[in-house]
Amino acid sequence: MSQVKQILRLHQQGKGKKTIAKALSVSKNTVKDYINKAIASNFSIEVLLALEDPVLEGKLCPGNPAYKDERYDQLKPHLDYFSKELKKVGVNRQVLWEEYKAGNPNPYSYGQFCYHIQQYLRSGKPSMVLDHKPGEKLYVDYAGKLLSYIDRQTGEEIKVQVFVACLPYSDYCFAIAVPSQKVEDFIYALGCCLNQIGGIPQTLVPDNLKAAVIKANPYEPDINRALEDFANHYGTSVTPARPRKPQDKSLVENQVKLIYSRVYAKLRKLTFFDLPSLNKAIAQKVREHNQTRMQQKAYCREEKFLADEKHTLQSLPAEPFEMKYYREHKVAKNNHIYLGMDKHYYSVPFTYIGMKVKVIYTRSLVKIYHKAQLIATHPRNHRKGGYTTRKEHLCSHHQYYKERSPTYYLQRGYNHSETLYQYLEALFKQDKYPEQLYKTCDGILNLARKANLESFTKACDIALEHQNYSYKFLKQVLENRMTEYPEEPVVKSLPSHGNIRGASSYK
Repeated sequence: MSQVKQILRLHQQGKGKKTIAKALSVSKNTVKDYINKAIASNFSIEVLLALEDPVLEGKLCPGNPAYKDERYDQLKPHLDYFSKELKKVGVNRQVLWEEYKAGNPNPYSYGQFCYHIQQYLRSGKPSMVLDHKPGEKLYVDYAGKLLSYIDRQTGEEIKVQVFVACLPYSDYCFAIAVPSQKVEDFIYALGCCLNQIGGIPQTLVPDNLKAAVIKANPYEPDINRALEDFANHYGTSVTPARPRKPQDKSLVENQVKLIYSRVYAKLRKLTFFDLPSLNKAIAQKVREHNQTRMQQKAYCREEKFLADEKHTLQSLPAEPFEMKYYREHKVAKNNHIYLGMDKHYYSVPFTYIGMKVKVIYTRSLVKIYHKAQLIATHPRNHRKGGYTTRKEHLCSHHQYYKERSPTYYLQRGYNHSETLYQYLEALFKQDKYPEQLYKTCDGILNLARKANLESFTKACDIALEHQNYSYKFLKQVLENRMTEYPEEPVVKSLPSHGNIRGASSYK
């Protein structure tokens, strides 16, 4: 506009168009065009020369006359309708243009139609510059494109997800590959991120993926229980982005694009055979990315992070986070609960049999609660079909049952009588597994408790003499009152001897 003012000023001084064009090194037609525009503006030369350059430009160059076209006046009321229709499945600009053209005798061309719709969509979505405080937020997301490594044994290509996070104040970036977007992998990646940056921000801003948000809502989303436990352990909060509003975390969306060019592209010709080696390469490229000087800034992301943001982060807890799982179970009659994930049984005090309890278990511990009271704690056991039982959880009868041993029964036999002790000792000397004989011993002790001492002792003597070590034999002896009959002397056969006379000696 400064050159336009020179044209107008020389014209005011009475200079000719050729003279002005030669003096300012512009074409004669340009001089003529601006003089005609000044005359058509209905303002005097003095008024135009007094205006600021942007205002003068608006007077002489009012812009594209497309919006003064009658066709635009006909299209304008329908732009909102067209923008809503574009969100429906299968509806595109070509379909809308054909509908618009069919009901309009003087329509825009397809290109102009698309231009006006695009201008309407842009004007309806203005962007805002957000001011971020150091250490306030951590944006997290997954990259849309996958990386992969090769299984050495099968040769199969294993696809993996790439977790990306950034601190918006310094734009400091973190990335790691994980097997999936499941809760366990998401929590693991988030923990690795906090350990790598060496601190905890005031809030975490995840996308509305299922690992973070159970039910999306723009005002009060339902946070995944595991992520809430994670945030509580690290002393931070969770503020999910609004559904379908990527601008809420635009910086991490931009980081994903940078990761594509500065990590994906640089690793595309390399082959990896396991996840750790892939993550090692990713970490190296992300480090180079953080140390690359930012455009239009005199520093890199890492310098900004170390200088202004790292000291504002909260300290990491002493203990690492263990993911918690929650279950509700009813205590079985054997005073154990069954943990389906491990297919293992854990004991509960017998007084809670038949009651519902809450089970919270981690990678290493199983805790059982009843009405907010901790009633049992066990180390996690992955042995399928096994039992983890604490002695104090059993009733006295069950404790006695669990404490059985040959020594236990021999001691009880000795306390009864020496004969019963000898009988039980002979019983356990049989070539049988001791636990097979425990029920036999229980039956024999039951007989000893009910029978007369003298009769039972004689029954044991009879069983020892006949070397019959059986509960049923003792019971039959007592029931048939065999101990009441006098003992018949045992007739022993004469031993063979060479000095015995035969029948012929007595003829």
